[in-house]
Amino acid sequence: MTTILEAKNLCKVYPGPGGFELKNVGFSVPSGCITGFIGRNGAGKTTTFKVILGLSPRDAGEVSLFSKPMPEHEAECKQDIGVVFGGFSYHETKRLRAVTKAFKRFYKNWSEEKYRALLKKFALDENKRIKELSAGMKVKYALALALSHDAKLLMLDEPTSGLDPVSRDEIMDIFREFVDGGERSILFSTHITSDLDKCADYIIYIRDGAIAMQGDREQIIGGYRLIQGGRDDMSEALRAALIGIKETPFGFTGLIRESELYLAEGLATAKADIESIMLYTEKYERHES
Repeated sequence: MTTILEAKNLCKVYPGPGGFELKNVGFSVPSGCITGFIGRNGAGKTTTFKVILGLSPRDAGEVSLFSKPMPEHEAECKQDIGVVFGGFSYHETKRLRAVTKAFKRFYKNWSEEKYRALLKKFALDENKRIKELSAGMKVKYALALALSHDAKLLMLDEPTSGLDPVSRDEIMDIFREFVDGGERSILFSTHITSDLDKCADYIIYIRDGAIAMQGDREQIIGGYRLIQGGRDDMSEALRAALIGIKETPFGFTGLIRESELYLAEGLATAKADIESIMLYTEKYERHES
């Protein structure tokens, strides 16, 4: 297994009131894998993408794509990357065929056959104007463009936002097919954590501009448990061990590390998922009701 993308100690500061700082962000994306990038709005997901792609200059750190340093090999590497951002910036009055004609000129490996197949699969009409597409159809069109030039890495920022459950499941199938064979990878950010439960191999969790957690999805999930008990079941040791806790007049639910589960002996437990880990870490760590 090779490394498709590697980021080391990325820093970016947006000064002033309401500013933001990316703090020593580092992670790698292996080949043949789907990597989910999670974090609440404003945590730094889009900023990280822009820094990696050179759309926003980094203040410090290193980026390599396909084992080649950026930005020295930027033009070469971007031939092998497909990118979809949440915002859709094409001119609203342009027809799809006109946008595609302009887009495909930038890619030497553009496949008209693959593009036509994706148009059919997504039920896209090239004669329609951008403004005539729903939010979900705009995402599908952007994916059709990104998947049609033999990219080795897809970087997708909220790619399933605005899609109905059936369409999202269809996209997940396409993602799994894309990485099948072990040579291509996907890095995608999403707030729909159920999509990650279906397809992600690895998880990167960014919080307040810094990486809070990363690793194999099953290992991350397996490292935590949800527990539930009554008000009299809460010891001081247990309270101190809980990562997050939601209390009611009748009892509590909380997130605890698997290694400290012995402190909750006799209490009801359940397997944690990505959503619950993020929710209890972000919201209930301050013991909000």
